[in-house]
Amino acid sequence: MSHRVTDELGGNKEMDITGVSSSRRNSEHLPYVHKVGVPPKQNLLKEIAGTVKETFFSDDPLRNFKDQSRSRKFVLGLQAVFPILKWGRHYNLSKFKGDLIAGLTIASLCIPQDIGYAKLANLEPQYGLYSSFVPPLVYAFMGSSRDIAIGPVAVVSLLLGTLLQDEIDSSDNPVDYRRLAFTATFFAGITQVTLGFFRLGFLIDFLSHAAVVGFMAGAAITIALQQLKGLLGIKKFTKNTDIVSVMRSVFNSIHHGWNWQTILIGVSFLAFLLVAKYIGKKKKKLFWVPAIAPLISVILSTFLVYITHADKHGVQIVKHIRKGINPPSVNEIFFTGEYLGKGFRIGVVAGMIALTEAVAIGRTFASMKDYQLDGNKEMVALGTMNIVGSMTSCYVATGSFSRSAVNYMAGCHTAASNIVMSCVVLLTLELITPLFKYTPNAILASIIISAVISLIDLEAVALIWKIDKFDFVACMGAFFGVVFSSVEIGLVIAVSISFAKILLQVTRPRTAILGKLPRTTVYRNILQYPDATKIPGILIVRVDSAIYFSNSNYVKERILRWLTDEEERLKENSEPAIQYFIVEMSPVTDIDTSGIHALEELFRSLEKRGVKVTYTKSTSNFVLKIWMLVCM
Repeated sequence: MSHRVTDELGGNKEMDITGVSSSRRNSEHLPYVHKVGVPPKQNLLKEIAGTVKETFFSDDPLRNFKDQSRSRKFVLGLQAVFPILKWGRHYNLSKFKGDLIAGLTIASLCIPQDIGYAKLANLEPQYGLYSSFVPPLVYAFMGSSRDIAIGPVAVVSLLLGTLLQDEIDSSDNPVDYRRLAFTATFFAGITQVTLGFFRLGFLIDFLSHAAVVGFMAGAAITIALQQLKGLLGIKKFTKNTDIVSVMRSVFNSIHHGWNWQTILIGVSFLAFLLVAKYIGKKKKKLFWVPAIAPLISVILSTFLVYITHADKHGVQIVKHIRKGINPPSVNEIFFTGEYLGKGFRIGVVAGMIALTEAVAIGRTFASMKDYQLDGNKEMVALGTMNIVGSMTSCYVATGSFSRSAVNYMAGCHTAASNIVMSCVVLLTLELITPLFKYTPNAILASIIISAVISLIDLEAVALIWKIDKFDFVACMGAFFGVVFSSVEIGLVIAVSISFAKILLQVTRPRTAILGKLPRTTVYRNILQYPDATKIPGILIVRVDSAIYFSNSNYVKERILRWLTDEEERLKENSEPAIQYFIVEMSPVTDIDTSGIHALEELFRSLEKRGVKVTYTKSTSNFVLKIWMLVCM
């Protein structure tokens, strides 16, 4: 059971890191033991450089530049920044046909959605269309995803609208509200570009999948509840987003605020949209049905209101959408003053959420088509398009799951489908916007409700419950935080629970007692393998985590508790006492000075109790640090 480390440079010099002395007499009867060599000591600068490389450049992004001429490196650099220069060389008519159909299909979906999402952000309808014109064009040149469709999305629109409304009332001061929205969009883009440029994309992974599922479901419920104002024709409605305030506002206006014509229009077309979505889900070939259903609903409802003059009977309509392309908005961004800090704070939050959603969508479709997606490049592309967007009257845009799914099913081949969509939105802004004057708000509410229903993933929630109860707590915490308080509180809860889980796993690593499997020399967890048996007089414990300052004391105390419990059991059963204590170290990928001192204290404590300790299957990092400690 002895475990030695041999210094290859020092000839036959050996270090016994187990604390178990072995005599020549006993070793004659033991099987041959392979000696573990001490890893060569690394230069400090090389060690730091290696750590930095693995942390920030694990994908080796510069490998394509090796052994290339300067001109070739320049071309590769341009292609890295603008992927369109790479895939554009191989573009052909067949791919264009697929992208054209996909672009037209997602355009029919995005136009009515954008008008509704702008209202969700408390902005005028044209700003939603602006955000589906410029940002998709920028992304088409810089983005690496072939399937993602860019534009405003429900969750980010709600989040942005809620955070902005807390600072400036959109009704009392619409100009400063709009300026703050552009400022937040600018800093959202700066945040995204910074994360991508410095390769800090791993930070968004700290928001666990369970927390995201709960947050999205809660946001979907909140968004749907907010649409009751338009669906029921209520004029005076609460500005709070929690379910209690919303339902109180709905029921308080039941006798004097509801409009039956509005309800009839809204509920009828909502049913139509849900049926269309059901058809598209059941028959994949009919994916275009739910894609064009919103536009059909807008056209039919607008015509219906126009010929019946329903707007004179209490049916609220859009009234006016500004005609023309995006006006410049650089001068409207707050670069000084009290709103600069507020815009920065809102932008960072909105940018991170938008980034999380876009990268998740991009990776999903990339895996379905079996191609690699560079998350850091995506962040730079998304950030650049939002910076440009903030200067052209757009608010935060990101990848939309519903539109990306339609884009994928419509047969898109490249990001050119976003260019097609932008061109259609351009024509809409230049020619068609006056036709939306009589579009009822109830239709926009119906479109948003039907869109956000897909954000509620009940199958994922059920799976989370089955797999990990702590993840389920995180999921429900984020969900109830959004629904019963606000989007900000739900986001804080989601992040807090995600970090709490990380801290819990780091500070309280798992340990297990190992036993020998019958007729083998293999040792496994006795709880996982009931047939595994303990060896009399020997206790084997495995530590399933790296040992750092944050968990070193716990590991030491937990190991001592294992030994105490085992000794009490043996004493009760009149069995031989523990003579050897083996710590299986193969899962311990790293250890710091606090961990080494904790193991040293454990060694001394057990030595006083007459128990000999051995550390087996140690990693090279652990062996090297122990060797350095012994040589001091």
